[in-house]
Amino acid sequence: MFELSDTVLTVLWTIVKIVVIVAPLMLGVAYLTYAERKIIGYMQVRIGPNRVGPKGWLQPIADALKLMFKEIILPTGANKILFVVAPILSIAPALAAWAVIPFDDELVLSNMDAGLLYVLALTSIGVYGVIIAGWASNSKYAFLGAMRSAAQVVSYEIAMGFALVGVLMAAGSLNLGDIVRAQEGNFLTKYWLPLLPLFVVYFLSGVAETNRAPFDVAEGESEIVAGFHVEYSGMTFAIFFLAEYANMILIAALSSILFLGGWLSPFQGIPVLDPMTAWVPGLFWLLMKMSIFLFLFLWFRATFPRYRYDQIMRLGWKVFLPVTIFWLFVEGVAIYAELGPWFSGVLGA
Repeated sequence: MFELSDTVLTVLWTIVKIVVIVAPLMLGVAYLTYAERKIIGYMQVRIGPNRVGPKGWLQPIADALKLMFKEIILPTGANKILFVVAPILSIAPALAAWAVIPFDDELVLSNMDAGLLYVLALTSIGVYGVIIAGWASNSKYAFLGAMRSAAQVVSYEIAMGFALVGVLMAAGSLNLGDIVRAQEGNFLTKYWLPLLPLFVVYFLSGVAETNRAPFDVAEGESEIVAGFHVEYSGMTFAIFFLAEYANMILIAALSSILFLGGWLSPFQGIPVLDPMTAWVPGLFWLLMKMSIFLFLFLWFRATFPRYRYDQIMRLGWKVFLPVTIFWLFVEGVAIYAELGPWFSGVLGA
């Protein structure tokens, strides 16, 4: 009886922890859409949402309610089951990946040793939702969008994987907490400096993976209407929308953890500023770093025109892939030579 009650308690406690992560994430997704509309509005010298609530703060809530009460229309020739399963397959990996994200030294849902591998596997699964949505819709526009998205994700997944291999080589661990702890020191001991090409490739591949501008050919409005979710409406459309923004936040979190030291203070090791900011919780620094990356997502959208499909493929295969492979060789030499504060003791560990 005691064993059963312990199991039940463990399950309940895990569910509570999941809710504590997912609820703020969903709120963050809602207000990221608001931030996007406001920031891009100011970049284009207009105001953005300003009607619902003070300064438009309730606009995301209004949008969510509107989509909740809209009818979910199933196209006549669609595969009904797959049509409904696709949005779930799209958002589930985006949420499940947060299980291994460390928010602070001890603040992590599952401190698994193969955390990096788990994240790479889950971020790869997301594309299945897009492919199934395109096929099940029985629309040529949706199918074209799905095919483009699949090719794009496969192309950039390889470069992202190699960038993660670079981080694994430097830290000597697949555990995300250990990767952050390996970057302790000062701002220059973080991996953004020795792995700068991998850092740039990883983040830009992340932008391409999430189908964000300027890599958003999967939903190129001028060519294929709305791409893979052209036939979706109501809550099913909202879930695709949530998945895109949840993936953006995930890429921002991973970029911060792998290359900028996650929850570690940027003032670490600086004589006066380090003691002054010692009281600030690590979660605050992680959120600050994530917000920089999220701003870059929005800035790219406001600045760059959409790439042509062949240009996207060329960038992935002929630029990013050779750069990552070359830099892995450079890093291997640096580790062998025990260069600087980054790679000393990696071979011994």
